[in-house]
Amino acid sequence: MADRPEGGQDPLVLVSNRGPIQYSRDGDERTAKPGHGGLVTALAGLAGHLDDAVWVCTALSEEDAAVSREHNGAAFEEEGVGPGLRLRMVELDAEAQHQFYAVVSNPLLWFIQHHLWDLGSTPDITRREIDAFEDGYVAVNELVADAVVEEVEARGGRATVMVQDYHFYVMPERVRARCPEVFLHHFVHIPWPAPEAWLVLPPAMRASVLNGLLGNDVVAFHLQRSARNFVLGCQELLGLEVDLDRFTVTAGDRTVAARWYPISVDPDELGATAASPAVADHERRLAERRRDHLVLRVDRSDPSKNILRGFRAFDTLLDDHPELAERVTFLALVQPSRGDVPQYVEYLERIRRLVADVNLKHGTSDWQPIQLGLEGDFDEVVAAYKLYDVLMVNPVSDGMNLVAKEAVLVNQRDGVLALSENAGAHEELGEHAVTLHPFDIQQQADALFEALMMGGDDRRDRLARCAAQVRQNDVARWLRTQLDDVRALREAR
Repeated sequence: MADRPEGGQDPLVLVSNRGPIQYSRDGDERTAKPGHGGLVTALAGLAGHLDDAVWVCTALSEEDAAVSREHNGAAFEEEGVGPGLRLRMVELDAEAQHQFYAVVSNPLLWFIQHHLWDLGSTPDITRREIDAFEDGYVAVNELVADAVVEEVEARGGRATVMVQDYHFYVMPERVRARCPEVFLHHFVHIPWPAPEAWLVLPPAMRASVLNGLLGNDVVAFHLQRSARNFVLGCQELLGLEVDLDRFTVTAGDRTVAARWYPISVDPDELGATAASPAVADHERRLAERRRDHLVLRVDRSDPSKNILRGFRAFDTLLDDHPELAERVTFLALVQPSRGDVPQYVEYLERIRRLVADVNLKHGTSDWQPIQLGLEGDFDEVVAAYKLYDVLMVNPVSDGMNLVAKEAVLVNQRDGVLALSENAGAHEELGEHAVTLHPFDIQQQADALFEALMMGGDDRRDRLARCAAQVRQNDVARWLRTQLDDVRALREAR
């Protein structure tokens, strides 16, 4: 990664649900698969520049748990993680892990924060959800807090703890109680909604979430509006004193700061992948199948990604413009997600059915308007990034959406970004994109046509400006800005 942030003097403890590496077993052989993507690369790179860093995560696979047991639950060195970084995997009870992840984190919290619940009928908060919160979500947070506290205490009680995302909202308060000198920085990678959205949760549960986060020194988001919503939530739901100009909350004798740092990608890492032979192989195969125009989307099969409305908009585009028949293909690379959560299983089935309906309606013997890929890897994704004419990113709500930032860096066809106004990336890239209104299917169809028919000079200029914006605000800058604020806030305590 270019221009990596410099390390500080304090030891670093990173915390996330998914770690930088996952173990699996093929017969008698154990394999260790590193995570890809800007966040894992950036955090591992940051830790590699420090003298003392450990990454605490949960053991997500049986082999992860076996590795953890082999090290008696303690931190260990793993060559694939990065130089100087130790890894600690926390083994969880299977039922507690299910309640923590598949009942509370996803879908309950995720759906609240992405405005996905149909409040006329869902969710029902029953004894199941209440027990899952205490016996799953809180219990797992406490186990991870124990591991974090051990790592902090082993470093004399002073360390910077950087927690990632919505899985560990109640953990910081517990770490703070046992390690009062620690500096806790919590980055929430998904949108934080206005206070009324949290009224879905029973009072005790939502208070637990907010009070847990107030154990931090900094609660960080991608966008200013999420930081403002968090501060307002502390005021309206907990009755705390806040400063909406300084974005701070007074929690007892402490001041908690809300901040925003739009995450990005690593252009060098992505460029190296784009130039690889594996990507070139996929690129050749995709180029052989393309028609005059290629519309692309790359998503997980998550309701927040708005995949169904995107396909309905494409269906409307073909209705409105029959001259595009057999000239345009919509390539959708959709990664099945959260197969243990019923809402996601149902959503993927609805995607399959809608694709079949659109293809039956418009397709011919040698042309299927929508090509749905469910088994692709990242090399195929990057190859598709290089070849699209229009990239559709139309989420209902998204903290950032890195697909938009990745794709504009490597596209070679002056591709146009068609971007939802509700994607976090719209704040940076919206000026150079064709804006999509994610609930308006006709508008999305019209925007796709505008993007497909756009002149060459306009296309080139828009893509160049998007790419320049991403290169200027890369993932190294994202991390460096946070670390600068951490140092300033520590000095001000």
